[in-house]
Amino acid sequence: QGQLVDAGGGLVQAGGSLRLSCEASGRTFSGRTFNRLAVAWFRRNSKNERELVAAISWSSRNAAYRDSVQGRFTISRDNAKNTASLEMNTLKPEDTGVYSCATGYIITWSTNAASEYKTYDVWGQGTQVTVSS
Repeated sequence: QGQLVDAGGGLVQAGGSLRLSCEASGRTFSGRTFNRLAVAWFRRNSKNERELVAAISWSSRNAAYRDSVQGRFTISRDNAKNTASLEMNTLKPEDTGVYSCATGYIITWSTNAASEYKTYDVWGQGTQVTVSS
C-alpha cells in the first residue's frame, strides 16, 4: 500500500503565503496508481471539524475548492513525480488547522464526490498551518 507524506506547514502572519506538498510513495493506493486517483486537501479546524479545502481530479481537468479559499488557494499535481501541492496565498487566521492530503478513486468527477471525505482512503499524516493575526 502506498503512503502519502505531506509537508510545508508552518507559522505565518495573516496575508502571507505557504505551499504545502504531498508526496506519494509506493506502487499502488488501494489497488490503483497515483495518476488514476483524485487528490484532496482536508483540514481540521479549531473545532476539530474536518473540512475540504481543495480537490483535483486525476487528469487535473477538474478541481473543487471550499468557498472561503476560492481565489486564494490553488491545488495542482504532477503525476510524473507522484506529487500534489496546495499553494495558499493571502492567508487568514481562519485558515489555521492541520492540513492532510488524501487520495481516492472517483469514477465520475462531481463536486459532491470530491468533497466527501469518505471518497478518500489513503491519508497523509497532516501538517500544521497556523496563521497569526
